[in-house]
Amino acid sequence: MNSGPPQSVSVFPAVSIVVPVRNEADNIAPLIAEIDAALGGRWPYEIIYVNDGSTDATGTVLLGLMRGRSDLRQLRHTESCGQSSAVRSGVRAARGLIVATLDGDGQNDPAFLPALITAIEQGKGRIGLVAGQRVGRKDTAFKRLQSRIANGVRGSILRDGTRDTGCGLKAFQRDAFLMLPYFDGLHRFLPALMRREGFEIAYVDVKDRPRRSGVSNYGFFDRLWVGIMDLAGVWWLIRRKKKQPVITEVTSDAG
Repeated sequence: MNSGPPQSVSVFPAVSIVVPVRNEADNIAPLIAEIDAALGGRWPYEIIYVNDGSTDATGTVLLGLMRGRSDLRQLRHTESCGQSSAVRSGVRAARGLIVATLDGDGQNDPAFLPALITAIEQGKGRIGLVAGQRVGRKDTAFKRLQSRIANGVRGSILRDGTRDTGCGLKAFQRDAFLMLPYFDGLHRFLPALMRREGFEIAYVDVKDRPRRSGVSNYGFFDRLWVGIMDLAGVWWLIRRKKKQPVITEVTSDAG
């Protein structure tokens, strides 16, 4: 299996890898190399970096790496709009029917991408989302406590069957994602919202790694008031979901 050279521009991607980043210049090249190693020779793919208002050399590093390969793209937000907005920009620009996401700080191991993508394919339309579930967390004890509390409260209210919504490793049907109502924080409620649309959810255990360099640029789910408001909003959306009608068109030549 070859993880080798960049793909030809004539190959239409089956999979789009979306990586939201803000000030991650030192982490870009190693992560791209790992994505290439994980996916090369398995699927035609593209990598879309969403540069969410970076003020460091992120944009310059990406431009340098884009030279000579047609499968690496950069979208730029002129100012930081947050992780949900960055993911949405990447998904809207994606050309693949399957989209996979991972964080740009190196904590998410691209070696798990094939398992996520394969699970989506094997779902044959039934599975809308495959979510990574972290084991061996490398965050601080305080962040792990925050996560445990946030996931516990969310799970008890939404009953989405997901123990870890904060993992950036996810794969989903592009069309299914674009059906979802958009709001800031959407990426943390994907399992509940996908279930709302009638899709099944699958899970893959993934290993967490320490951040390669730099500091966290996207806030963890620790803004209590915003988190409570989002949770209340998603609960309301689920409660207000109505049964979708089965629609058939009647033609004049119908027997």
